[in-house]
Amino acid sequence: MLSRGPLARSGHRADPGPVTQTTGLPGASEQDERRPERAPRRAPRVRLPRRAPHRAWLVAAVGFVTIIGAAGFASLPGLLIDPLHEKFGWSRGTIGFAVSVNLALYGLTAPFAAALMDRFGIRKVIAGALIVIATGGGLTVFMTAAWQFILCWGVLVGLGSGSMALAFAATIANRWFVARRGLVTGILTAGGASGQLVFLPLLSWIVEHHDWRAAAVTVALSALAIVPFVWLLMRDYPSDVGLTPYGADGPPLPRPAPRRGAARRAVTALTSAARGGTFWLLAGTFAICGASTNGLIKTHFVPAAHDHEMPVVAAASLLAVIGVFDILGTVASGWFTDRFDARRLLAVYYALRGISLMFLPILLADAVHPPMIFFIVFYGLDWVATVPPTMALCRERYGEDSAIVFGWVLASHQVGAGLVAFLGGVARDTFGSYDVVWYASGALCAVAALMALVIRRSGPVAAEPVPSAA
Repeated sequence: MLSRGPLARSGHRADPGPVTQTTGLPGASEQDERRPERAPRRAPRVRLPRRAPHRAWLVAAVGFVTIIGAAGFASLPGLLIDPLHEKFGWSRGTIGFAVSVNLALYGLTAPFAAALMDRFGIRKVIAGALIVIATGGGLTVFMTAAWQFILCWGVLVGLGSGSMALAFAATIANRWFVARRGLVTGILTAGGASGQLVFLPLLSWIVEHHDWRAAAVTVALSALAIVPFVWLLMRDYPSDVGLTPYGADGPPLPRPAPRRGAARRAVTALTSAARGGTFWLLAGTFAICGASTNGLIKTHFVPAAHDHEMPVVAAASLLAVIGVFDILGTVASGWFTDRFDARRLLAVYYALRGISLMFLPILLADAVHPPMIFFIVFYGLDWVATVPPTMALCRERYGEDSAIVFGWVLASHQVGAGLVAFLGGVARDTFGSYDVVWYASGALCAVAALMALVIRRSGPVAAEPVPSAA
């Protein structure tokens, strides 16, 4: 037997000779472990071409500008009450009646306009409506009798502006958007406030330093200036440009065939919706909304402030500030509507509005004070914040006919506005102040908050898909 040598016993191996590969040596392995690892080289960055915004946003932008132009006509009546009373000796009740006709037709035209858009297309209806508005506003400069004011401002301007009412915004949101409908509705609704912001200070300055006729001509020309933009940039359906609605999946759907019988369809949608209590609750709450905004503040705030010796330009500027915060409030309301229960949002909005109106009689003074500024900001945030949740409830309940049904709900809004525009003038003639009107409107808002809470939902609302890119 061979015995181990000293080297074997000591645990060392004999040198095997020269070795050409060193990667297997312990020393080399330890050195490699001690070496810092080199970071792998990054692949060159590839810049992807930016995708253009969806065409739906351009259509929404044109709609926004159109509503701004039409809003100038809605801004003017409150500035005309005192000048027409002084010029022609008409009572405030008579002037308020013409405004009430305007507001009522504004609402009653909306459901038929939505059906007409299905029949003839958005572009033709809106372009024609702008021309009718400009005609009615321009003819007022030649009037000499109250019936002419009712015809021009009440009938023509009412019919034209009703065709561009919130049913127009609902039609754009329903046709061009699947995702972000609530947000888009809020933005389009805020267009009316933006028009108020743009026109009120200018029109009040024109009325005070020149004449009310110059203000009417200014608004008529602004409406005509928008017609080319509508005709060139507006499209009726996404399929007209080979697209799907924003946020929709799948290939573009073909353009629907024109629907005949617009009047019959509008009436059929009303009779079908009116069989349920939800429609009457929505119509009732929205009537109170119109009574406490367009009929009350927009029509009577400037003359009420003037009763307290506040300058007309200052009072009109306060309404313009309402328009600023209305934009913020309405867009935020659209965002909330995409995420929260629309019924509870309505209840909160109406309750807060009613509380603010109760404080208005003690805030009116001959100058603008901080409490009045607080009211203007607070009220502005709530001005038409009710529109996105009301549209959402109509869309959820009535499906394809939701724009037409909302048009009828809007009609109730304008009927309520028209009643208060007329009754507010009568109350001013009778009692010598508007105090009773403010308190009555605040109480009505409390009733609207309770009505909103008892609206039944037809079922759970599916979450809207969020697109990966604009």
